[in-house]
This record gives sequence, C-alpha cells and structure tokens, in this order.
Amino acid sequence: MTIDERFNLAGKVAAVIGGAGHLCSTLAQALSESGVTVVILDVHETLPGGVAADRPPLEYFQCDTTSRESLVRCRDQILERHGRVDILLNGATSNAPTTFLEISAEEMERILAANVKALFFSCQVFGEPMLAQRAGSIINFASASSGPPLSKAFVYSVAKAGVVSITQNLAREWAPFNVRVNALRPGFFPTEWSMTHFIDAERKGKILGHTPMGRFGRPEELVGAVLWLASDAASFVTGSIVAIDGGFTAMTV
Repeated sequence: MTIDERFNLAGKVAAVIGGAGHLCSTLAQALSESGVTVVILDVHETLPGGVAADRPPLEYFQCDTTSRESLVRCRDQILERHGRVDILLNGATSNAPTTFLEISAEEMERILAANVKALFFSCQVFGEPMLAQRAGSIINFASASSGPPLSKAFVYSVAKAGVVSITQNLAREWAPFNVRVNALRPGFFPTEWSMTHFIDAERKGKILGHTPMGRFGRPEELVGAVLWLASDAASFVTGSIVAIDGGFTAMTV
C-alpha cells in the first residue's frame, strides 16, 4: 500500500459538529479538500459569512448540538443523502473566565452542555450507523485543560476531563466494531474572544513561557492530526489523546 493509499479519504462522509467555529471551520475545509463530503452542523441559521468566504461549498445543517432529537434529524438527512457517515469531528465548545465562587448554575450548565452533552449525544447518534457499517473514526476535542486543569477555566476543565473519559470509554467499547475513538488535545489556539476575555498580557507571557515553541498554535496546525486519525494510516489507533500544543504539556521547569 502506498502512502497516498494509506491517507486516502476520497469518498468518505464527515459530520463536523461546531464546524462554524474558529478551529473546526479550518478542519472542515481541509477534509473537503481531501475529497471528503463534509456536512457542518452548528447552531447558526446559516453558515457565517466569515467562515464560508473563499471556501468551496460545504453542506450545512442548522442543529442544536445539545439536543439528541436535533442531532438525529441531521444524521438521518445525511444518511438519506449520502448513505453513510465515516468521520465524526466533535468540536462544539463554550468557556468563561468566571471566578469559582461567582459561577452560576446557568453558566455551569451552558459550558457542560456545549462540551460534554453535545459530544455525548453526537457519539450516540452518529456512532450507531458507524457500528452498523463496522467502520468509523470519531475525533473529539479535549484540551490542555483536561488535566491538570488550567486556571480561569473551572467548568471548562471539568468538561474537558469528561471528554477524555468518554473518548477512552468508547474506544474500549467500540474497538471490536472497527469504530475508532480518539481526541485531540490542543494547546493554545486563541480566538479574538479568548484574547479579549482570557489572555491578557501577563497571562500571555505565562502561556508562552510554558510553551517550548514560544508561540500560539494556528488552526491549520491541527489538520495533519485530523487527516491522520480519520484515515486508514491510523487503523490501530484508538483511545489516544493526541497533544498538539508546541510542547506545553511536556514542560515542567
């Protein structure tokens, strides 16, 4: 088998949860350029213009990703159009920098819903046809905050620890059915929102001082891991949490 054959994704079908976001819009594009039929699922009524600009057309379904019923509706539409789902990329997320004693029930529920509930239900809903076809790759989003937790991200850290647990549990359960379940563990890939609400000059200095490569990540630097995990080149990889963080989690003193 050639290297091109090992990494060949042409003809596969992918559902990208949270595909209108900062990272997953880039990953959806990369999958599409690799010959994958990509269906983006996100809460917006239409794909935001900034995401769609200068990109080939991607299928887009509005979806409440925290609702199992909404996910089932979208899955059934995908199966009706394309007959299968080969790749599930779970990228829906939410965060807040609230100090611990000030975190409200609403905020806690919102962050847990976006990061854990949405992922839990999407694995249920899209895992079902993957188990039936005896093939599939699920790629979840963990975080550098999965453990040990980062400061200023209390509920988010709890949620991402949960993502790791779900990923490894499903990897064990579904390995006999050739459905692989892995997670990315990105370091710091800041959005405009996080630079405004999370990362001031002092925190930026601490982050980059703890990152051997001395810089933030760029969304396109997640592409290689996603294409690898989605392909037959990773056919014996399941239950892995793949760090892409410029060495952040390898750093002590």
